[in-house]
Formats: sequence, C-alpha cells, structure tokens
Amino acid sequence: MQTQAHTQAALQAQLEAQIVLHERADVWWASLLRTRFEDGAIDVAWDEFTRLFRAKFIPEHIQDRMEQEFLSLTQGTMTVLEYEARFVKLSEYAPHIVTDELRKAKKFVIGLKPSLRMKLYLEEKKASQKRPAATFQRQDKKKAVYQEPQRPVTTSSAQVPSQRSPGVKKECPHCGKTHGGTECWMIAGKCLKCGSSDHKIKDCPRLQ
Repeated sequence: MQTQAHTQAALQAQLEAQIVLHERADVWWASLLRTRFEDGAIDVAWDEFTRLFRAKFIPEHIQDRMEQEFLSLTQGTMTVLEYEARFVKLSEYAPHIVTDELRKAKKFVIGLKPSLRMKLYLEEKKASQKRPAATFQRQDKKKAVYQEPQRPVTTSSAQVPSQRSPGVKKECPHCGKTHGGTECWMIAGKCLKCGSSDHKIKDCPRLQ
C-alpha cells in the first residue's frame, strides 16, 4: 500500500510539474512573439523554436549530457526503430555535429550493429558497380551513332553518274537512252540522236 501511494504521489507531482511547465512556456512564448517576432509577423522555423525552448527551460548541464550521449550512441540491443527514435531525439541537442542530412546519415550508420553496417556496405557496393556499367552502355551507344557509315552523296537529277564500270553503259533515268557523258540530252534540249543543239530529233539529218 505504501509503495502504491508513493507511486501515485510521484505521478501526481510529475503531472503538476508538466502543467506548470506548460503554463510557463505559454507565457514565455507569448512574450517572445511580441518582443522578438513582432506578434507573429515574422515566421519562426521549428529548429529555431526548439533551440530557444531548450535554452530557456532545459539546464545547460542536461543539454551537454544529451550531446555526449548522442556522440557515443550505438544501436546495441535496441531494434533499428528504437535506435532511430533515440538518434533523432538526441540529434536535436547536437545540431552543430549533424549540420546536414549527409552527416546525419553517416553518424546513424556508424552506430548500427556491425552486421547491419556490413549489409549496407555490400548493397552500396553492388549498386555502385551497376552504375558505371550503365554509363559505359550509354557511351557505347553514342559511339555507335557517331561511327555510323555515311551515306553516299546523290548526284543531281540532271546528271548521269560519271563513274561507271569499264565497258558498261548505264541507261539514263531521264531519257531511257545509253548515251555517253554526264549530261542528259533531253534535259539539255539537244537532239536525242546526235546530241546537236541546233535541232530536235525529228529534224535530225541522220534520220533523213
């Protein structure tokens, strides 16, 4: 009975202390808003609020103790979720140590169990080995595009290709004849029989 009464008294004292602290915090914050933040006209970041609150209501020696606990924090027998919750809570007392998310992540991983750290290391190593391979594949594709053989330049529609196999005459795509040279007589308006510019094929003397 005496132990139960002692426990109830302790809980009651704790509750009353919380109520007093809550009331003091309300008065302090209302005063701070008026004097420092122009009645709420200036936005207050959460990190700034927690820093001011701890400086006002948490003794400095307790803050130092929390910071030291954070520096030496490891997972130990805690689950990952329990370790994460404790890590986040204590990191609030050491913002100068974990100045960004990268530093915070490194500190968190260092405190994990060795088996979990090794697992994370192997997964990161496997992922890093895949990334260069993907990069090389992209580079190979670019090289294949750059090294693609160039298509031969087509000749003008008014000309017949000048390079031919020896002894072979190709049919002109314009007049259907197998005349020599690079100029089509039909396109040039010449006689299709003799190549003269003085007359057309119907007046060609060779046909007389």
